[in-house]
Amino acid sequence: MFLSINVGLLDGFGLAMFLPLLQMVDGNASDVSKEGLGNLGFIVNGMGYMGLDLNLTNVLLMLSLFFVFKGMAQYGNGLYEVILRQYFVKNTRVSLTKAMSRMSYRSFALSDIGRIQNTMTAEVSNIIQAYQQYFGAFQQGILVTVYMLFAFFVDAKFAVLICIGGGVTNFVYNRIYKVTKRLSNKLTSDANLFQGLIIQFTGNFKYLKATGSLHQYNRKLIESISVIDKNFKKIGKLGVIVSASREPLLIIVVCAVILIQVNGMGGSLASILISLLFFYRALSSLLQMQTAYNGFLAVSGSLANMSDFQRDLQLAEEEDGTVEIDSFEDKIVLDKASFIYVEDRPVIRNVNLSIQKNETIALVGESGSGKTTLINVLVGLLPLTRGTMTIDGIDRNELRIASYQKRIGYITQDPVVFNDTIFNNITFWDEATPANIERFKKVSELSRIGDFVNDLPEKQHTVLGNNGVNLSGGQKQRISIARELYKDVDILVLDEATSALDSETERAIQNSIDALKGKYTVLIVAHRLSTIKNASRILLMDKGEITVEGDFESLMKTSGRFKRMVELQEMSPANQDVVPEKPSIQI
Repeated sequence: MFLSINVGLLDGFGLAMFLPLLQMVDGNASDVSKEGLGNLGFIVNGMGYMGLDLNLTNVLLMLSLFFVFKGMAQYGNGLYEVILRQYFVKNTRVSLTKAMSRMSYRSFALSDIGRIQNTMTAEVSNIIQAYQQYFGAFQQGILVTVYMLFAFFVDAKFAVLICIGGGVTNFVYNRIYKVTKRLSNKLTSDANLFQGLIIQFTGNFKYLKATGSLHQYNRKLIESISVIDKNFKKIGKLGVIVSASREPLLIIVVCAVILIQVNGMGGSLASILISLLFFYRALSSLLQMQTAYNGFLAVSGSLANMSDFQRDLQLAEEEDGTVEIDSFEDKIVLDKASFIYVEDRPVIRNVNLSIQKNETIALVGESGSGKTTLINVLVGLLPLTRGTMTIDGIDRNELRIASYQKRIGYITQDPVVFNDTIFNNITFWDEATPANIERFKKVSELSRIGDFVNDLPEKQHTVLGNNGVNLSGGQKQRISIARELYKDVDILVLDEATSALDSETERAIQNSIDALKGKYTVLIVAHRLSTIKNASRILLMDKGEITVEGDFESLMKTSGRFKRMVELQEMSPANQDVVPEKPSIQI
């Protein structure tokens, strides 16, 4: 505000120096008077106090100095605006990123992914535009005020005319503002939907391509694009109306003022022109303010969405304790544990379980029996709805959960592969020191990726593409396994981890996992029951409850259900040996 006022004041003083110039048009400096400047006559008096004669050279010198100082003030104003804008943008992006990292897994699972994607990317760009337009309107508003004050000092009647002119133009644009704001809100909503469709398009591209469904899905995308395009055109049309009507309105008002000044007020030509200069500046700033404000309204929907999104992230923030742990030392205990997504429909119910350090536990059961949900509870992703969970005697709710989760290696049936090099994928961007390189090589051999990595031209520096698009399913899984083996963890979770591997690779990985028995606490969710023969305990789940538990041999003898599951899998062709998978990466 201070810098914008300085710009306006210096510009006003510079414009005021045109009056002495206009009075010198006949070349006679003795005809110059301060009366035409009204209350701004102190500028001419000031020149006298400074010992400057009122001649053409000195007037031009003062005029130049005022505009040089205005340029300096404008530079400072613009530079400070850049600093503020970038602070605002950085602070917004950082706060969103931090809020996302504090979001609970349950809230994330229930969120609109399209909205998250759109808000974190496109909407941030829109609020940059909103910032520029808003403060552009703010600065022009300050200049309008400054020029009105100058016009008031020259002639109070002109200040009244400015107010009238501003009121008339504001009435004209008011309807446009309302329509623009409504369209902006709808545009944000449509953009969220489009982002969700794009995420699904890229995530399911293989299926859509293989089933000939791309054309049908494309129609849905094109319909969404058309809706967005229609709203963009409407907003753009309104913006063009504001921009195109600015100059004609300005000239009409200026012509009206000239007529009023000449015919109604009997002013001199010089005073008319200097008054019109201030009047023109004020109206120009007013119309620029209106244009900027309309531009702000065009993206105001993004600001509303951003505010709502930030509030939702705060509400979705995970409740966290304060106790930190450096390692898992004793046991995990669940007591009457239940978890419910939807009221009266528990996913797991009344589970009592104690897992000792370095014990290997396997969870089996049909789809929907609660295996993965129980694992999500054990790794701290989901807080219990009822019951208690303790880690080394510490209540889960008292723990700083991230400190516990750092002790966990997690291998899922959907391998996590980043668009980066093989080395960075496995080491999670560790520095390539000799010790880390040696550690990388060991886990590469252990996870059976050494052969295909060494066959690549760039070897471990090969970039894998988006979600490992250039890898086979088995190769992606082995990359994921290698990453977890590289980490320093106490608990290793394998959620259908070998489901994408061929029989030979699966056996090799299984041998590696068996070799970890007694060194890590291993939690296994298994579909192939042959892979859990060496587990310390097998938990058979049904409808969210642990119905029976024991080792493989004892369950084969005591549980008819478990025995039938094993026999059915042994009979299934899917579980017969297959030809070992040949490395097929194409970079």
